[in-house]
Amino acid sequence: MSAPAIFVSRSRYWLTKEYPIKLRHCVNALPRSAVWARPNQSSNSIGNLIVHLTGNVSEWILSGIGGRSVSRYRAGEFAQTDGADGSKLLDNLEAVLNEADAVLAGLTDKDLERSLIIQDRETTVLSAVYHVVEHFSMHTGQIIFLTKRLS
Repeated sequence: MSAPAIFVSRSRYWLTKEYPIKLRHCVNALPRSAVWARPNQSSNSIGNLIVHLTGNVSEWILSGIGGRSVSRYRAGEFAQTDGADGSKLLDNLEAVLNEADAVLAGLTDKDLERSLIIQDRETTVLSAVYHVVEHFSMHTGQIIFLTKRLS
């Protein structure tokens, strides 16, 4: 297997297996009210972070790499103060991750070099995938920390 293929394979694993398992464990450990609880006015809730991850994967992978038309209101992801319960939020996220996985599964080594513009930034497919995995990791860590703080 080529290095680019290994990179895509590992990225798919983290996005469809490792991170969602951790997030589901966190949400299952909390009462519904805790999912939308903010530590303070300038911080995000677990609910905000899950909605934000859904938006990020949609914009960067489904739209940016996959070419689908995606409508996203990023500021609204952080402004939201209530919404679906944690299980439903994760169901929505996992549905987007499954769609993103199909996009990633179709990438060739050459595709990773393709230039893109996402959020008015010049990037490549490889850099976009790397960004999504890194971004997902950071917010997963925040959700784990918030879960430990709230439970």
